[in-house]
Amino acid sequence: MSEKKLLVVDDQYGIRVLISEVFSRDGLEIFQAANGMEALEKIQQVQPDLILLDMKMPGMDGLELLRRLRYIKHRCKVIMMTAYGELDMVDEASKLGALAHFTKPFDIVELRTEVIRQLAS
Repeated sequence: MSEKKLLVVDDQYGIRVLISEVFSRDGLEIFQAANGMEALEKIQQVQPDLILLDMKMPGMDGLELLRRLRYIKHRCKVIMMTAYGELDMVDEASKLGALAHFTKPFDIVELRTEVIRQLAS
């Protein structure tokens, strides 16, 4: 896993730090972005293997970022995180290529298991 790159996109600093701490133990290279525009820049710079993407953020939300990723034909894996159980948004995210979604507060062990599984496949 040591050569794999993970980008955590969430407007909540605490979530980014928690996820970074958990996955740094797995030897992943971890990058953070606080919003969609920052994430687009990071994606072009570091070419992450997987993005953990918050659905609701100020400015460009997670769905808009997913749309832009598909438009520029960037093919990294995406797992959505949301504090809202809005099924229509989850469905749209799936249609745009999100592989899974986790509702906050999520079980960090379950999230870690899914990320490792996706990176290994």
